[in-house]
Amino acid sequence: MILSPSLLACDFARLGEELATLKAAGVPWAHVDVMDGQFVPNISFGLPILAAARRVSDLYMDVHLMIEQPERYLKDFADAGADGLTVQVESTKHIHRAVGQIRELGKRAGVTLNPGTSLDTLRPVLADVDLVLIMSVNPGFGGQKFIGSSVERVRTVRRWLDEFGSEAEVQVDGGVTAGNARALVEAGATNLVAGSAIFGAEGGAAAGVQAFRDTLA
Repeated sequence: MILSPSLLACDFARLGEELATLKAAGVPWAHVDVMDGQFVPNISFGLPILAAARRVSDLYMDVHLMIEQPERYLKDFADAGADGLTVQVESTKHIHRAVGQIRELGKRAGVTLNPGTSLDTLRPVLADVDLVLIMSVNPGFGGQKFIGSSVERVRTVRRWLDEFGSEAEVQVDGGVTAGNARALVEAGATNLVAGSAIFGAEGGAAAGVQAFRDTLA
């Protein structure tokens, strides 16, 4: 199971230190939430923060684009240091084209959808992606309460991917904690995004990472 701590919850005044702490704790990925204030009702950060993170860390940069028409910026984020790019099926009229563009850029392609969007919208591209992200909150803000029905959505997507013979990651993001991590992994999740549960942990990010390891041991 891969843990991908969300930088949205980190201390940006100490970005380099926070990334170094994750590296020292053995975490391989960092999750980068990009919000434009249009697709979601919040603005987070963009290319400069990703580029800064890339300069100081060799962690896998897992970029989730919560923006309208992500095709306009795929190359920019790839050039800024993204290793993987995940796009929302609701954010573009041409999800298959967007996935193809990500692959052409030499990056791992991911797709995701809001909790209220039918999983069937993923089917046309499931065979073509490296990661499927199940949002377990409505995107836009950190620290939200986990939506329990997400566990069954994870199970369904894992089954569909197995039918394709796909080894794509099944990622979950939103309200993920050490308390619900085991249920998600047992349902088929292979990659967990956590923000507040990592960076807001008593004892800091290293302690937050260890709590996940302990619950999944």
